[in-house]
Amino acid sequence: MENSSSIKKDPAGAPERAVPLTRPAWIKIGLRDGFPICMGYFAVAFALGIEAKRIGLTAFQAFLMSTGMVASAGEFAALMLIESHAGVIEMITTCIIVNLRYFLMSCSLSQKLKSSTPTVHRFGVAYCITDEIFGLSSAVPGWLEPFYSYAITFISVAGWSGGTVMGVLVGNILPAAAVNALSVSLYGMFLAIIIPPARKDRFIGGLVLLSMAASWVFSVLPLTSGISSGFKVIILTIVLAAAAAVLKPVEEQAREA
Repeated sequence: MENSSSIKKDPAGAPERAVPLTRPAWIKIGLRDGFPICMGYFAVAFALGIEAKRIGLTAFQAFLMSTGMVASAGEFAALMLIESHAGVIEMITTCIIVNLRYFLMSCSLSQKLKSSTPTVHRFGVAYCITDEIFGLSSAVPGWLEPFYSYAITFISVAGWSGGTVMGVLVGNILPAAAVNALSVSLYGMFLAIIIPPARKDRFIGGLVLLSMAASWVFSVLPLTSGISSGFKVIILTIVLAAAAAVLKPVEEQAREA
């Protein structure tokens, strides 16, 4: 597989000059970028493990759930359905609806892959999509090297699955308030993802502020407050992304450069 070209600095930072990066280099960068996500995931998954233990799941069952889904809202919804003895069809349908935004993220991220990217890597990158990993993968200048996403996912899922297992095994040691306080680190990760490009481009910064305001409006309006979080993300992403594409389109040649 040919080497990808990217930027000398961190993908989320200001570019200095374009240099070719080898696959090992991308893996190293991905592991580095994924470490903060790993820490944040561990804290949230710890609380998830406590809930899994409460409804009777073993550490191994919780590990399989977290490794297979890697979605906090989807897994908490699944635990709620398990506790209420819901059927398989109801559980699958609910989890799909809650996690529906990932379909949209997959469509977006597929445009970051070269047309020559093998199908196996396209499926691999699809598994790597979470809110945080999608944000980092989308911020990479130029084409996305799949092994960058793989490296982020490897260390992030290790934190997520490990946190779930630890929550099941020793969750009663820490008070729930302490576990919930640790999850604040996830907000720091989101800020670390959006602030650099927002500072670099005023249009992007304005779009970020607009998306925050629109999300708040959706949560308080009577007609939209009942919509699931997944559908809210999809609706707002489509509307705002379409408006941004019309107002300030990015030429394909510019992205390749």
